[in-house]
Parts: sequence; C-alpha cells; structure tokens
Amino acid sequence: MATIGFIGLGNMGGPMAANLAKAGHQVKVFDLSEAALKAAAEHGCNVMGSAADAARDSEFVISMLPAGQHVEAVYLNGDTPLFDVISASALIIDSSTIDAATAKRLRRSLPNGG
Repeated sequence: MATIGFIGLGNMGGPMAANLAKAGHQVKVFDLSEAALKAAAEHGCNVMGSAADAARDSEFVISMLPAGQHVEAVYLNGDTPLFDVISASALIIDSSTIDAATAKRLRRSLPNGG
C-alpha cells in the first residue's frame, strides 16, 4: 500500500482521506482545523504537525485547499514549503479550488522545472 500525504480535510478532503485509510494506505494528514484532524484520526489517518510533515516521505501528496493563495502558501512559502520536502518521485495531486494561472505558476516553480 502507498504512503499518502493529504493536506486539507474539508468537506471533500476529509472523506477522501478516510476512504484512502480504509483501503489500507498509510495516510498522513494535516489541516488547520483541530476538529477535522480529530475526525481523520478516528478514521485511521495519521495526524501530522504540519503540511510539510504530511508531505515528507510520501509517495503521493494530495492537497485540497480553498483557494489559489492557500495552495501557493503551502507549496512555496512558510517555514517549510512543500516543494522543499516532496520527493522527486512523488506524484503531486492538487484538487484545490484554484485558478489556472496559479496552477501554471506552481508548475513552473517545481524544483525539477515541471
């Protein structure tokens, strides 16, 4: 089974992470909401202290965030940007509510040039 880092446990992300854990994957999750983290833990997910901790050493990184600025913040900025810790072989799946310009900008920011 896969190791999956999942960032964003809202109305869509929470149930998706729970289903991945139910299927037997190791799901490392992060969200700013303590309630969302508690619910994820109750469904077998491993709660991490930061988005970077969830992404580190994951084969797949899934983000499901509210808007483009949140995606840019978590992948490019902050104490530990995700692009600094995601393995070069990991598959990144961003299912956030995001505009095309931000998605293209993020792609160009990938460490390997996208």
